[in-house]
Amino acid sequence: MKKLFLILTVAAVSFYFFSQLPRTKQKEIVRIKTISFSFVGDLMCHSPQFESARVSADSFDFRPSFKEVKELLSKSDFTIGNLETVILGKKSRNSGYPMFNSPEEYLAALKDAGFDALITSNNHSMDRGITGINRTIENVRKHGMMNYGTYNSAESREKILVAEKNGIRVALLAYTYGLNGNNLPKQKSYAVNLIDTILIKKDITNARQQNADAVIVYFHFGEEYEREPNSFQKEFAGKTITYGADLIIASHPHVIQPVELFESAKSKLAQGFIAYSLGNFFSNQRWRYSDCGVILNFTIEKNDTDKVLLDTLFIEPVWVAKEKVSGRNAFVLHPSDTSVYKSFKRLNKSDQAKLVQSYYETKQTMKAVALFKRKNSLHAN
Repeated sequence: MKKLFLILTVAAVSFYFFSQLPRTKQKEIVRIKTISFSFVGDLMCHSPQFESARVSADSFDFRPSFKEVKELLSKSDFTIGNLETVILGKKSRNSGYPMFNSPEEYLAALKDAGFDALITSNNHSMDRGITGINRTIENVRKHGMMNYGTYNSAESREKILVAEKNGIRVALLAYTYGLNGNNLPKQKSYAVNLIDTILIKKDITNARQQNADAVIVYFHFGEEYEREPNSFQKEFAGKTITYGADLIIASHPHVIQPVELFESAKSKLAQGFIAYSLGNFFSNQRWRYSDCGVILNFTIEKNDTDKVLLDTLFIEPVWVAKEKVSGRNAFVLHPSDTSVYKSFKRLNKSDQAKLVQSYYETKQTMKAVALFKRKNSLHAN
């Protein structure tokens, strides 16, 4: 009994002694939150595209065009593309280039494919005047998507669109170089965001004041069919970075242009990028470099101390096939990485060769994406 008492006493003393020693500082567990994006380039709708989707006199179905890429487009929290057409609605005449107006079913297919928001500021925004702008906004929202870059009131233009997930707030801004020679009425100058340094700087400042963790700026600019950015693109992208933009994404040339990584003291991210042109995503342009596109995917992380960084960046190249489906022409998007995706096998040999060629050319043009390595860490040391 005494022996047992002695053992318990020693144990108690030992416990007290060791409990008074300084405790080794343990690593803090830091919670990491994420928000993911997928961006694509120009969503065109030339007349051969809507004619191939026609199922009756006034009914269309574009969903088959996106069936092979739907899974890719649906993975991110937010999938966004440039809607390069206006959509007036059922009672208006559909038309292709040069004054676009597309069937409402086009929006239904984009929503079904996984799109969450559409950029509506581009050189075709005014193809049907202010009415076209307003009706397009109404129809995009009617089909369950957001839009930005065009607005139906001065008040709505001042309300910056914010994509929010897991407590991360990302501001979305968009601007176009012009409107194909059309002029906005003075009393409706708010209707389309034009590239203007004063406006861009003001919007980025407003986004920061609304507690944006990151700011993504979209530009519709560049020379059509040129595979390298011009001096105008570089100048305005550089200025926008000095104003505090974190990421810059663009289209308009209808071909893919390079991506550049950058670091800026004005950015909240340790590293950002400029994607000078995502090219076409879906169009009737059947020549080399314009018949392919890319899904640009990236993730932004944030920790408990509100530090944010760009965590992942990768691309999924795609190619548009013009196939015969049930005896009719059909425009169908195919992932062009043949080592992973097998839908290309139903294409003829000539189209298979073009798809493979586009894949390697896209990878080469956007090779900076493969060089991306995230800067710093959000985890505690």
